[in-house]
Amino acid sequence: MHAPRDVASIRLDNALALFDEFVRNTIKHPDAATLRGLERRFAERLQIQPSYWSQIKSRSRLIGERLARQFEQCCQKPAGWMDAEHVAGKASAVAAPPPASDSPLPQDDDERFITGLVLTYYRRHPQRARTRLLDLLGEVLMPEPEAASAPQPPAPAPRKLAPGVTARPPAPPPPPDDPLALWHSVQTGIAPLKKKR
Repeated sequence: MHAPRDVASIRLDNALALFDEFVRNTIKHPDAATLRGLERRFAERLQIQPSYWSQIKSRSRLIGERLARQFEQCCQKPAGWMDAEHVAGKASAVAAPPPASDSPLPQDDDERFITGLVLTYYRRHPQRARTRLLDLLGEVLMPEPEAASAPQPPAPAPRKLAPGVTARPPAPPPPPDDPLALWHSVQTGIAPLKKKR
């Protein structure tokens, strides 16, 4: 038998569900950089500061009665919607079809283990974990430039030079023709700006 959940955790789950709904309705394929901007836009939609939304997500702030009603009003939800379970209730768990392979829920023990590790890290160090995870996901989800995946011809054998003669440095590689590949090559190695304190 499950113990009843407290209203604070139900409100947090519902707020995160509202953010997921906002992301799905706004863009089709989110990446790390886009998600950072969407969090700010979602906070603006809720009429709160982005830092306050970050504190709510990291569980350092609770969603009170007045803020819950504000969330409902700004997201066109009925009164009391934030206080009721919508995601993982008993009725929905019984009636729900088995999760699809593209479902965000963990499918096996390995996925649950990795998800647990990431959640533990995030709960202990929310700011550092958020930054590192978004950077890592940005690297992983960024498509590789086509020029880098094409096989390169073997380098010519070095020529022997007369004593005292130095070789010319090799010519720089020609710029890629693809503007997207050029844009990605310019972006590599650029760190995000640090927030002002």
